[in-house]
Amino acid sequence: MITTKTRQQIERMHSAGKYLAELLALLKETAVPGITTARLNEIAEGWLVRKKLYSPFKGYRGYPSSICVSVNEQVVHGIPGQKLIKNGDIVSIDAGVVFDGYVADAAITIPVGEVSEQLQKLISITNRSLYYGISQMVEGNRLYDITYAIQSYTESYGYSLVKEFCGHGVGRKMHEDPQVPNCGHRPNTGPRLRSGWVLAIEPMVNMGSAGVKIESDGWTVVTNDGKPSAHFEHTVAITPNGPLILTAL
Repeated sequence: MITTKTRQQIERMHSAGKYLAELLALLKETAVPGITTARLNEIAEGWLVRKKLYSPFKGYRGYPSSICVSVNEQVVHGIPGQKLIKNGDIVSIDAGVVFDGYVADAAITIPVGEVSEQLQKLISITNRSLYYGISQMVEGNRLYDITYAIQSYTESYGYSLVKEFCGHGVGRKMHEDPQVPNCGHRPNTGPRLRSGWVLAIEPMVNMGSAGVKIESDGWTVVTNDGKPSAHFEHTVAITPNGPLILTAL
């Protein structure tokens, strides 16, 4: 069941999104060569305590940390640990904030130090594909118009989209209906978009093949071929005036 949010509820989610944007900006600054992924999580948790906020990630189905940190071939759900971030890595950070009972969810991929032109391009195309998807979030369009916009743009550059994980509704819970796939659907299909829907749109784009697997920790998703992956996400409300990005940096 897809829930429609009131203007007041969307305002609360926008407040959560502004906090989350601030947190991601902080983590972007601190993701430098030599830092561990665990230290990034410590920084995030300290910030959350100071702001009297909490993460919807920690404890979700047993997840142990407040953020996900995925490096290079790690696609999503990387558990922070003693992994050192190095010059030339790309680091995807997925985070959430709960404010006044409502969730905001967003992710960025960060180039660390001097990265190759190939990796810069992967990051750029993945980020742009997110905005192509968001551009379709207009009342009266259909859900899979978002999917088709992301897929057609991304695949035109020869990249692959992860099929097993996708975007989703968001509100009082981190994961609500509907699921928002990043590939595999024709345009002008799916439920008709309505003002008041709030969706987390999150393309996960692989440089190589689309195949992924979950590592032995039960969480970290990696590419089958070991090639890099990038991930961007925004929480977006559909309004009478078009899409409103609630987690804009």
